[in-house]
Amino acid sequence: MSNPFAAAEPLLAEHAMIESQLSAPEVHADAARARKLGRRYAELGQVVAAYRTWRAASDDVEDATELAEADPAFAAELPSLQDAADQAAERLRRVLVPRDPDDGRDVILEIKAGEGGEESALFAGDLLRMYLRYAERRGWSTEIIESTGSDLGGYKDVHVAVKSRGTLADAAQGVWASLKYEGGVHRVQRVPVTESQGRIHTSAAGVLVLPEPEDDAEVAIDQNDLRIDVYRSSGPGGQSVNTTDSAVRITHLPTGITVSMQNEKSQLQNREQGMRVLRARLLAARQEEAAAAASQARRSQVRTVDRSERIRTYNYPENRIADHRTGYKAYNLDAVLDGDLDPVVRSAIDADEAAQLAAANA
Repeated sequence: MSNPFAAAEPLLAEHAMIESQLSAPEVHADAARARKLGRRYAELGQVVAAYRTWRAASDDVEDATELAEADPAFAAELPSLQDAADQAAERLRRVLVPRDPDDGRDVILEIKAGEGGEESALFAGDLLRMYLRYAERRGWSTEIIESTGSDLGGYKDVHVAVKSRGTLADAAQGVWASLKYEGGVHRVQRVPVTESQGRIHTSAAGVLVLPEPEDDAEVAIDQNDLRIDVYRSSGPGGQSVNTTDSAVRITHLPTGITVSMQNEKSQLQNREQGMRVLRARLLAARQEEAAAAASQARRSQVRTVDRSERIRTYNYPENRIADHRTGYKAYNLDAVLDGDLDPVVRSAIDADEAAQLAAANA
């Protein structure tokens, strides 16, 4: 019979080729290449497993159909065998959806207070805690690389690096694979601590998710393209917190991207952290350009790094969390803010995959 999944066959061949390459000692002398091959091998391994399961289930249906003419017992088994084959086919369709090549990357999260003044800054702090707890649940490491606090203990803005521990066998379990859906405007509805009348206010904070380059060479920066200014660090309310000019502002002249760092005590450390964030922003800009040039069918239907898009509402009085892109709604906001973010993220992943499947079948 014809093979409706002939598109999988080149992937099976690629999997076998990479398996052969990974057995060669010289490949592992180049850690970056070995890591890249390992991730691709794991990704293709899902296709291989799904294809073999579908092939076996389809063969069972074919054999039972032939034998059913002579033996009614095989005819009775056909419905369950066909159901298993249909489920295997659906699984194979899903794993054949092209994966985001950046799924295995670590990320830098930027959380920035928006509308609502101090209340927005406090909410930015709540979002930071949510992501830190979520990372802890996933076994990821976190590092706050820059922050500007507010007078009441929130954050005007904060940068946090989120990293998987060690080399991932499956890129789909990477940090970017989950957190790439968090970019956008997060809206909160609650009674602010500054509200004496008990009225519910609405404020917002913006989240930007940047995939982090795996090494400095991936995003080459010409030092002649940089303008670096130094100044004195300041804290909440604008007061000086350092008596030396250790804060650094880096401007990438060709793009106009500006990064400011002041958390570290030395100018050199702030410059290193600033370059780290600058590379991540330049990588994100490069990827956005590539996505804009790609066909609509290849673009993610859910992912965004645009702070202007309202993606989610956190309603404290109703203990409700609602994602406006996927329609997800639950009344466990307290648990979500404590890091139980997986169901919300899963709704975005499922919506993304469904949109890509629909586009592929159109």
